[in-house]
Amino acid sequence: MRLFIDANVLFSAAYNPAGRPARLFDLAADLGFELVSSDYAANEAMINLQRKRPEAVARLSLIIGKLRLFAWSAREPCPVPLPDKDRPILAAAIEARCDVLITGDVRDFGAFIDKPKLTGGVRIVTLKGFLELR
Repeated sequence: MRLFIDANVLFSAAYNPAGRPARLFDLAADLGFELVSSDYAANEAMINLQRKRPEAVARLSLIIGKLRLFAWSAREPCPVPLPDKDRPILAAAIEARCDVLITGDVRDFGAFIDKPKLTGGVRIVTLKGFLELR
């Protein structure tokens, strides 16, 4: 299973290495899931972490090293009305042929959680929702 990791999950994993987002990386390795993200998401996480917790930037770099990063090309349009900042996230997950997009952004993605027929075949879930499926 290929999991796309949103910027806010990357940020949270680096911000709190004992938290649930950080444990996702161990779980994924144990279960053989492929973790992917995009350069767009990684850059967003890095910028926010540099501003809010610069001492965690090195940890984020290690986390990013565990991912397969895709360079978002904008070949795939975003199939649902999302804010401009979130369209590249879903489009990259579709382009990378991910099964699941894991996000903490329920404000913007909430209306599309668990509706893969609307979201280009990608199942959008929160981290909590994903862990409850396991």
